[in-house]
Amino acid sequence: MKPLSKNIIIALVVVLVISAIFSGINLNSESPEEISMATLVSEIQEGVIKSIQIEGAEITILLQNETEQTTRKESAVSLSEVLIDYGITPEELKAADITVMDRSTRSYIMGVILPSMLPLMLLILIFWFMVKQMSGANSKALSFGMSNARENKDSKQKITFEDVAGAKEAKEELQEIVEFLKNPKKFSDLGAKLPKGALLMGRPGTGKTLLARAVAGEAGVPFFHLSGSEFVEMFVGVGASRVRDLFGRAKKAAPCIIFIDEIDAVGRQRGTGMGGSHDEREQTLNQILVEMDGFDPNIGVIVVAATNRPDVLDPALLRPGRFDRRVVIDLPDINDREAILKIHAKNKPLADDIDLRRVGERTPGFSGADLMNLLNESAIRAARRDDKVIIQEDILDSIEKVLLGPERKSFVMNKEEKKVTAYHEAGHALIAHMLPESDPVHKVSIIARGNAGGYTLKLPSEDRRLQKRSEFVADMAVMLGGFVAEKETFGDVTTGASDDLRKCTSIARELVTRFGMSETLGPRVYGNSQEMVFLGKEIHEQRNYSEKTAEAIDLEVDKFIRGAMDTARDIIRKEKMQLDKIAKELMVNETIEKEAFEALFTPAAV
Repeated sequence: MKPLSKNIIIALVVVLVISAIFSGINLNSESPEEISMATLVSEIQEGVIKSIQIEGAEITILLQNETEQTTRKESAVSLSEVLIDYGITPEELKAADITVMDRSTRSYIMGVILPSMLPLMLLILIFWFMVKQMSGANSKALSFGMSNARENKDSKQKITFEDVAGAKEAKEELQEIVEFLKNPKKFSDLGAKLPKGALLMGRPGTGKTLLARAVAGEAGVPFFHLSGSEFVEMFVGVGASRVRDLFGRAKKAAPCIIFIDEIDAVGRQRGTGMGGSHDEREQTLNQILVEMDGFDPNIGVIVVAATNRPDVLDPALLRPGRFDRRVVIDLPDINDREAILKIHAKNKPLADDIDLRRVGERTPGFSGADLMNLLNESAIRAARRDDKVIIQEDILDSIEKVLLGPERKSFVMNKEEKKVTAYHEAGHALIAHMLPESDPVHKVSIIARGNAGGYTLKLPSEDRRLQKRSEFVADMAVMLGGFVAEKETFGDVTTGASDDLRKCTSIARELVTRFGMSETLGPRVYGNSQEMVFLGKEIHEQRNYSEKTAEAIDLEVDKFIRGAMDTARDIIRKEKMQLDKIAKELMVNETIEKEAFEALFTPAAV
């Protein structure tokens, strides 16, 4: 129901209720009998009247038996004159006890004014509601081009750099902006100018928004925050109007910080939209460019923006004078992960034996958001067990839940499928253990998680940014270990290796086309990958090589895959007894942890 119709109905109901109340006041339970003047004269002469009350033209008669009657007379003539004309003597008039009463204001209002005023009041009420709705619509129309930025004034939720673990270089870069805002004279005396903007670049969940809030908390200045998508509307010009309004508010509050999250929603490279020069997003971007570094300087206004897609931003945004600082926020290393875990564990009751360093070692590639989610999942798991503290097992199980998904305990395999899965995972684990270039095995399981029927968890012993060719080749051999183990043990293969084959093929192609690790084709990149955004997301590879070269690439990819398969086959045939031992252990216990797995390779176990 529309608000206007709803308000009209409410007004009608109110008026009807008021009318009913007044009607109830005016109505008596029993209406008195109406008589003629001649009947009144007869009753006076008979002496049956106790009293007579006159109120204007209304005459109320009360008989000796307490019966009430009414009659009317002319307004301009008194009752005494009328009765004398009918032949009533003065003695009879005196015995009738006639009382003249002034007409009360209440009865006049209730009887005359209110009935005539009710329709007028109803019309006025309806008109008032209509005017109110129209004024509300007009105010919304006028505020349509105003910015939706929120100003953060809550000191209770103040974030500082102490609340942000890791990202040391990023905090150092942003610390300079804080000092500019706190003591601009220190820099202006040396001729230094206030930076116009800082662009925070990094993967999702690395803490870009948190760092922006920390800058505002450290500087103690007003902090306007909004998303890039909030600028863009269906109508052309609205986004540009909101940008003008935002910077107008910021100038009044200067020095201050404007934080635009996900700026790639509005800052994509111009000329790629379907609307040409009239594209709303491009008009908005043009206005941002002018406000940041145009003819009218923004004194004391710093724009901090965050994106995980810096490659799609317009070059005009990235030039000096606009986003002067580009701060890269990378995934945390092991020391940073341990510090992040300590921050998120402050309000959680952890058991005394929990080793956050070990958790940090087991979570390479996790972002700050992933680690926060990890501890939250651990707390949920502890609550489901009705425990008061979080134990190490809760955290380790939650790592696998975050990586692979929850355990599918309802997924039941028959005996044959369980055996195939056990040998498949044993093949992965065996080859990972035997190849020195591969990462150590931390856990092997045939319990289904997510889409996987089983999994082999291998993690690097230390963080690394670079990966060697031999490590890629070892990883490919590990991926094909399950496929080869099935074929060597059962003489046939299943669909369980489909994801392994896909990943192995992808790595082999990247070794040839991206990393230049093919000895035959040499150090060259083949193909330019471009993102085409049209009716969805599509990755389009532009070829910069001939069909003959494409055939050579296919041969090199096949060479890498076959070499990895030969490595896996040689290890499995040589260590067949060890493969059987791992598979039998999995069929009995379903899960093998790192210590138990390594114990299978000791001389005593053999």
